[in-house]
Amino acid sequence: MKTLSEITNYYGTQLARGALELGAIRLNVYNPFKWASGYRMPIYNDNRQFLSSASYRALICDAFSDMIECLNLDMDNIAGTATAGIPHATTLADRLKKPLSYVRSSSKDHGLGHQIEGLGRDSSYHGAKVLLIEDLISTGSSSIKAVDAIRKADGNCSTCLAIFTYGLDASQKAFDDLNPKCAFHTILSYDLMLSVAKNIGYIDEKESQELAKWRESPFTWGEERGFKREV
Repeated sequence: MKTLSEITNYYGTQLARGALELGAIRLNVYNPFKWASGYRMPIYNDNRQFLSSASYRALICDAFSDMIECLNLDMDNIAGTATAGIPHATTLADRLKKPLSYVRSSSKDHGLGHQIEGLGRDSSYHGAKVLLIEDLISTGSSSIKAVDAIRKADGNCSTCLAIFTYGLDASQKAFDDLNPKCAFHTILSYDLMLSVAKNIGYIDEKESQELAKWRESPFTWGEERGFKREV
């Protein structure tokens, strides 16, 4: 059986090429993107672009399936984060013939007020083992909220699989602080993405160095280069 690093390198390399081709990942150190937080960042990720390609949707599902086998994960339910994690959780749940649920960032303010959809009348997982599917892990805060929501609904969530991560220290700390622990693994890492982007000529050596520096201090990178936060 292949190791996890072999699996993620194989699928991650293909996914990086696709992300840059489709615009799911965009890189620009000279005219950084404005994030919702107001910070100017040299990278923008929108994995919803993968929805336009059946082959890349299948590739993501293949990667998750191989990661599950490698990690010897046992789950009763596949949960996707709303909204970007839902399509890939659905494809995976269909592949594995598992029940599907999805987790909103907060409870609805109308109707039955559910935060999690796909459960029974009592809105409980009844101790089921739940695998969380996320599209992007940035600081980890949204993923942590989803894990907490699953656990409050009596779900046993000890693993989160995602498409891509920026590899920020904050995300690792957020997951490490969970009690009980929840591990996370991604198909594509930031370092592999940079390597592929450089190899295919999407960025040059100077841009690669700037993007590496951003990851070291993402929330000061912009202002240090004259790009003030816009609030």
